[in-house]
Amino acid sequence: MTELHFQSAAAIARGVADGQWSVREVVDHHIRRIETTHAALNAVVWPRFEQARADADAADEACSRGDALGPLHGVPVTIKDQFAVAGMPTTCGVARLRANIDAADGAMTAALRRAGAIVIGKTNVPQALSALETDNALFGRTNNPWDLTRTPGGSSGGEAAAVAAGCSALGLGGDFGGSTRVPAAWCGVYGLRPTARRLPLDPLPITTAGGREGIVAQPAPLARHATDLALAMKVMIESMASSSMTLVPPVPWRDPGAVAIAGLRVALLPQVGAWPPTAAVRRALGEAADTLARQGALVEPWADAPPTQDGVDLFFGILGAERLSFLRDLLGNESPVPLVRLSRQLTSIPAPLLSMAAALLRLTGQERMHHVVSKLAAPTKSADGLMRLLYRRFDYETRFVDAMARGRYDALLCPALPIAAPPHGTVNDMADFWGSALLFNSLGLPAGVAPVTRVRAGEQGRRAVGRDKAVRAVAAAEQGSAGLPVAVQVAAPPWREDIVLALLMALERGCASAPDFPSEPPL
Repeated sequence: MTELHFQSAAAIARGVADGQWSVREVVDHHIRRIETTHAALNAVVWPRFEQARADADAADEACSRGDALGPLHGVPVTIKDQFAVAGMPTTCGVARLRANIDAADGAMTAALRRAGAIVIGKTNVPQALSALETDNALFGRTNNPWDLTRTPGGSSGGEAAAVAAGCSALGLGGDFGGSTRVPAAWCGVYGLRPTARRLPLDPLPITTAGGREGIVAQPAPLARHATDLALAMKVMIESMASSSMTLVPPVPWRDPGAVAIAGLRVALLPQVGAWPPTAAVRRALGEAADTLARQGALVEPWADAPPTQDGVDLFFGILGAERLSFLRDLLGNESPVPLVRLSRQLTSIPAPLLSMAAALLRLTGQERMHHVVSKLAAPTKSADGLMRLLYRRFDYETRFVDAMARGRYDALLCPALPIAAPPHGTVNDMADFWGSALLFNSLGLPAGVAPVTRVRAGEQGRRAVGRDKAVRAVAAAEQGSAGLPVAVQVAAPPWREDIVLALLMALERGCASAPDFPSEPPL
C-alpha cells in the first residue's frame, strides 16, 4: 500500500474492479497521505474525509452487488475551491465567503462522481483566484512539493500540489489565465485547458473572471499521468453531452487513442512572447521534439507564425478594459493579501494615471512592467472601444488558426513557461513572464502541459540582467532551481483535445523513464 498514492487513476479503478483493493482502503490511504503531507504543503484545505469514507463504503457495496462500475469507480479526487461540492463552501480564497455552502454539486463535480470518483477534499487557491501564487487570508500559503520554499503556482496551486504529492489521483482545476497549466508545469504533473466553451463553469454568487466573454475560463483536469487527463475529459464531455445544458457545444468526444502520432505535423515555437526560456526549458523543448520525432511526428520550426506577443498583449488589454472589476467584486471589503494588493490598486486607478505610470516605468528602465501597464491602461472609453478590442482578439484567433492550417500543422509545441517554479513572493515582480500560457487563453485553443525533465545544476543563472527589475527577478528565480520540474506545452486547433492528449501521452511514453523525469517529489 505504500505506493498506492502514486498509482494512476485508471490503475486504481482497475484495481478496485478486480478486487485488488477495496474503495475504503484506497480512500483511507489517500486521507492518510493528505494528513501526512499537510503541514508541509497546505494543499487540501477543505477536507471531506468522513463523507468520503461513507461514499467509499457505498461504492464497495456496489462492487459486492455486482453493479456496473463507472470508469472512475473508487478513484480519490480533489476539487479546486472554485467549483461546487454539495455541503461544502466555495470561497475562491475569500474569507468572507466561508459560509457560502453549496446545496448541490457543480456540473463537473457531478460528472466525476457519476463516473464513480470519491471527492476527498477541496484545494487551496490564491485570494480571489487572482495570482500565480497560492496564498490567502483564510488558509495561508501552499508550498511546492518539489521545494517548499517555492510556489506551486496559481490559481490551481493547491490542486497541482495535491496531485503531485499523491494526495489524490485526479484533480479538477480551472484555467482563465494559465491557472491550471502554470501550476501543473511547476509541480511536475499534466494539465489540460480545453477549447473555450467546451465545458461549463459553475455559476458563483459573485462576479468572477470566469463570467467574462473576452477571455473564456474553462474547467481543467490535472493528473500525474496523461492517460488520466484523457479519462477525465471523456467523463466530463460525455456527461455534458447527455445533459440538458444548451450552452455546451455539441462537439463529440474524439478518442486520443485513435490519433496516430506518426505523420502528425507539429509546429515548433522555441519562444512565446518576449521572454527567452532558460537553458533547462530549451533542453526540455529539444528533448520533447526528439521524443515526438522518434514516434514518427514531423516537428519543424514555425517560421511564419503570427507574432505571439500580440496574443499576450490582447489578454492584458481585455483585462484592463474593465479595470479588473471582477477582483473588486470578489474581495468586497476584504483587505487584499500582499500578492493581490497591486492588482486591487489597479482597479481604482483611472486610465490616464495608469498611462502616466507606464511612462514613468519606461523612463526608469522597467520595460517589461511598462509594457504590461500600458496594455492595462489602453483606453477603450466606450462600448465601441471594447467591441473593437474584442474584434482584434477574434481577428488574431482567426489569423493564428489559419496560419496553422496553411502550414498543414496538426499541433504546436512550445515552452510551458520560460522558468521553473520561483521562490514564494516573487511572481508579482516578473511582469508578463507567463505569456506562453496566456497566448492560448487569448486564442481559446486547447492546450496541455507535460513534464519532461528537471533543472540540472549547470543550467542555472545564465540569463543576462540589466536595469529591468522584472528581468532581474526572473534571473534571481533561476538560482537554486536545480531539481525542479520542467514542462513543455502542446496546443491544437479548436475542439481537437484528442490531438493534444495524444501528444501528451506520447511525451509521457518517451520521457517518463528518463532518470531526471519528475516522477515523485521528495516529500
